[in-house]
Amino acid sequence: MKSLAELQAIRDKARGKVTLREGQDDAIRVLVGMATCGIAAGARPVLTTIVDEVAKRGLQNVMVTQTGCIGICQFEPVVEVVEPGKDKITYVKMTPEKAVRMVNDHLVNGNVVTEFTIGANSK
Repeated sequence: MKSLAELQAIRDKARGKVTLREGQDDAIRVLVGMATCGIAAGARPVLTTIVDEVAKRGLQNVMVTQTGCIGICQFEPVVEVVEPGKDKITYVKMTPEKAVRMVNDHLVNGNVVTEFTIGANSK
């Protein structure tokens, strides 16, 4: 990305693909860290991949959003999955390829991809 216009185009594309369901209590929230460190580490293609995969699969109970600094820069790109009534899952060192698997295994099938989580990568 080289300009603000490109960022706005990405935002508009993402908004068009994922309907934000304000107030939907049972929605799964996927937060992608898009602070400077996350963007420098490759968070933008990860975000785009997650949005594309959620839209492709027609996942109506998933809300994908950006967030600022999560505070663990050494593990960027970071993706957090927050499901109502469950512990938050923090995926680290994400790539677009890992994002596809995370959507398929975790969001579609309910199986956390433990080898991509912070617990598996902080040793």
